[in-house]
Amino acid sequence: MDVTAWALVPVAGMLVAGTAAVLIVVVALKDTASRDRATVLRAVAEVIRAVRGRSR
Repeated sequence: MDVTAWALVPVAGMLVAGTAAVLIVVVALKDTASRDRATVLRAVAEVIRAVRGRSR
């Protein structure tokens, strides 16, 4: 692997993870009442933290 690949692989990984997180939020908030959005976003954040391996 050359130096360019060493730099691009982590960037591509973060881009994929960021895109997935945004898509999860969009799908989760679709057709959600405004009073429930905070709860949905909190739950999505906990799922993303669990996938990444972090806890509070």
